[in-house]
Amino acid sequence: MCIICKGSRALCGNRSCPLLPRFDIAPKALEFRNDFFGPGYSVFVGRMGYPNVMTGPLVAIEDKPDIDSPASWFGMEYSKVIELRSSLLRSKHGENVFSRSRFVRDSQEIALASRPTDVEMLFKGRPFFRASFSDVHQPMGPSVSVQKMELAGNPRVPLHIEKLVSDELKASEAGMRMYAKGDDVYRISNILSSGALGLERSKKLVPTRWCITATDSMIFDSLIGDVRIHPSINEFLVFESQYLDNHFVVLMMPGAWEFENFEAWAPGSTWAQSLKQTEVIEEYEPFAGRTTYADMQGGGYYASRIACVEKLAEMKRQAKVVVFREIGEGYVIPLGVFVVRETARHAYGDAPPLKFSSKEEALRYVATRLRVPLAGYIKGSKILNRKTLFDFSRF
Repeated sequence: MCIICKGSRALCGNRSCPLLPRFDIAPKALEFRNDFFGPGYSVFVGRMGYPNVMTGPLVAIEDKPDIDSPASWFGMEYSKVIELRSSLLRSKHGENVFSRSRFVRDSQEIALASRPTDVEMLFKGRPFFRASFSDVHQPMGPSVSVQKMELAGNPRVPLHIEKLVSDELKASEAGMRMYAKGDDVYRISNILSSGALGLERSKKLVPTRWCITATDSMIFDSLIGDVRIHPSINEFLVFESQYLDNHFVVLMMPGAWEFENFEAWAPGSTWAQSLKQTEVIEEYEPFAGRTTYADMQGGGYYASRIACVEKLAEMKRQAKVVVFREIGEGYVIPLGVFVVRETARHAYGDAPPLKFSSKEEALRYVATRLRVPLAGYIKGSKILNRKTLFDFSRF
């Protein structure tokens, strides 16, 4: 139940997840009064109380390189990621998701800007110095309620983004055009969350948690159409990567697009602290696509899937793909699905894949790279159990 819930659905009946760590953070940069001046990086929109939510910019207490750039965090130690995020102050102001207030508009300008924009804030009280963690979004540092905010700098908005925001485009179309221009999913998700994208009459704030998975799904939808008409790969390819005790082994096989994602949670890992043995959960997608949300794996499924389709789009090929993600006991604090997305991306990009001429040969190798016996995966697999013409071919 904890593996499926991942601290977000209250399946155990507790109001807050008893597995999520809670610890205070000591102020580092300055003694807070009731005001603030500094750079604003992005926007965070909460989900509690929806459609009336708490929203506001994330501003730097201590300005550091890559402080709000998850794509650059791969390889960082736990302590470094948490230290970076602890240097961001989450400002909170109550707004309805359809609000067009000045606070919302200024927050959107910060989200749209190509680099941090200085802001001045007047607080309602002193910041609450406690870190918070999630299975989807990045760790959050201290937070504070804001009485008033003003932009102290001129936001520099790239021309292509300014045009997309002003055009009457659906949010999904605007997001796909941003991606085609080179904007990554993290930036697109932030702008979508701020309420800046979409048809004017329907623009609204979207909780950050929802936006992260929605953006992964939106970009996937924009890529998979072309992938489905590309020719199939003609070899069996194995990719691999590891980060923070998340070990990815990916098997691509000849054939039409299908996707299967396994998560194997070892006892002692974040959501498996009470388990006696490794628990394996599976999600599957046929050629035509899914019609339901991936409840068993949540945002991790979509983060793994987008990394896969990005690689196939780059290769101009399609394939049957099986992802084995094994989470060890060293992954004790959730840092969000950026860990999944970036570890999977590095699996496809760090080194050329190993190539095999048969499924049996590829699986023999894969078995040597996994902690869980391969037979356990095959038993529950919708792809590996099926025989195709490729299984009897040699290339």
